[in-house]
Amino acid sequence: MSTIHLHRTTTATPEQYVAGLTDFGPGRSKIFGNSADEYLQVHHKESSQADVTEGSGGIWERLHYDWSDPNRVVLTTTESNVWGGASGHIYTFTRQPNGTTDIDVVVIRDGKTLMGRLLGFVLGTIGRRVLEKAFENSVKTIEARNNKAEHVDAGNSSLAA
Repeated sequence: MSTIHLHRTTTATPEQYVAGLTDFGPGRSKIFGNSADEYLQVHHKESSQADVTEGSGGIWERLHYDWSDPNRVVLTTTESNVWGGASGHIYTFTRQPNGTTDIDVVVIRDGKTLMGRLLGFVLGTIGRRVLEKAFENSVKTIEARNNKAEHVDAGNSSLAA
């Protein structure tokens, strides 16, 4: 089993990052590269939880998303072709006095097949950089999405003045 810890500081608020994390619409792969649109299936979604299957490259998992705590999102793997046991992700958000947000992510990969155990080992060692880059890309994409929305909102408010 591999446990990977990731950290980034972002200009996005926890609410903005959670909105991106829980946007299960088309184009999700632009934010989360390991979530190809052809794998994405939303089985059930409520105001603070969802049951979603996602993946890419022949690897998929069904995840229970829980974002009922505004400072924490827990993704629990409930079914997968390679991951089992304690697999999942935990996102923890800490607001900073300067307006930024620290995001800490714990990724747990417990392989249930030979391929899963091998992938878990690789992710826990040399593959860690792949997860770091994917996380960094999601943060940058969500920041850009929010900056664009703020720019549009600012333009609209100046029109109303």
